[in-house]
Amino acid sequence: MGCMYSKNGRNNLGYCNSIILASETPFSANEVEALHVLYRRLCCSAVGEGLINKKEFQLALLGNCGQRNLFVDRVFKMFDLKNNGVIRFEDFVRSLSIFHPSTPEADKIAFAFSFYDVRNTGYIEWEELKEMLLAIFEELDVKPSDNLVETILKKTFLEVDLKKDGKIDQEEWREYMARNPLLMKKMTLPCLKELTTAFPSFFISSEVCDLDLRAEGDDSGSNSSKSSSKN
Repeated sequence: MGCMYSKNGRNNLGYCNSIILASETPFSANEVEALHVLYRRLCCSAVGEGLINKKEFQLALLGNCGQRNLFVDRVFKMFDLKNNGVIRFEDFVRSLSIFHPSTPEADKIAFAFSFYDVRNTGYIEWEELKEMLLAIFEELDVKPSDNLVETILKKTFLEVDLKKDGKIDQEEWREYMARNPLLMKKMTLPCLKELTTAFPSFFISSEVCDLDLRAEGDDSGSNSSKSSSKN
């Protein structure tokens, strides 16, 4: 795929790139362009690069870029598909597409499993789950007691580790998510079907209306926001 970014940072996604990404994801071409507006706003310091680094990503998620957090590290790594320390726009769109309502459940389950498989062993082990649990509590600014953490871990493994071998494999994970539809619901963001009217709340609080999108298009000299979208 050709480069989407101009050298001076005044990025113009382009009609062809919108169509390509739309063909590879559940997003329409117009929705891809809406994501591009959001993406550019997240590139708060790397204007000349047109890329999101980990500090910017952490700032967007947590409101700070200082303290290291395993939860943020894992989310960033899942979005950094090329594993080169930055999130390109193509990776941003493809990773977000996992949470689209139209994405197959099997893809969501596999993504969730990989998220908790911190050491990439093909299993979710006790210490991995504990590390992620503590990181999520930290992200929520909650300080749980050791007893609470141990109780959650024991309950989880009792319910998920059906083979009783001290680790959770992909088959057990699939069965667990099938028994818990709420978990699948959390892997779906209905707002991703409404990108031309509002952005995901966990990234940006302000709504982006059609006028805002048109302004972006006029500023870059592109009329690609008027391109045909999927039904």
